[in-house]
Amino acid sequence: MSTRWYPLYQRGNPQLRVFLPNFWMKLIAPTYKQPSNVVNFHCSMEMTKHDVKNYLEKIYNVKVMFVRTRIAAGKTKKHEFQSGAIIKEDDRKLAYVGLPKDQSFVFPQLFKEAQKEVDEDNVDKSKADLKNFIDSSKAPGLPPWFRM
Repeated sequence: MSTRWYPLYQRGNPQLRVFLPNFWMKLIAPTYKQPSNVVNFHCSMEMTKHDVKNYLEKIYNVKVMFVRTRIAAGKTKKHEFQSGAIIKEDDRKLAYVGLPKDQSFVFPQLFKEAQKEVDEDNVDKSKADLKNFIDSSKAPGLPPWFRM
């Protein structure tokens, strides 16, 4: 939540000087497949459709065709340590912003999936090292379970 509050009305209607917006928006990856000209945002609960449109047009100079908002209910789960306690996460407001048809947005791939390539030489070498360690730690005349 923002720490800045909209200034109260003062007599004489003085000029309001707001240098920073009272709202925030966070770009999120889409959970389902959607058209390439639709962008998802997680925004402040106080924002309306008009606020989202003005925010993007005035601050970032993005042409907005439509805005759809919804409130996603927070998940409920049992508390790990207190028996019987149920915790509910905060609700979130999601905004779906449509760009003109000639524009498209692709969510950037920031963290590429780590390729799980198994190097057979390293695996074989590790097995051989373990076998050598076990063989070298055997003591003559003692049972096999007794090792240092």
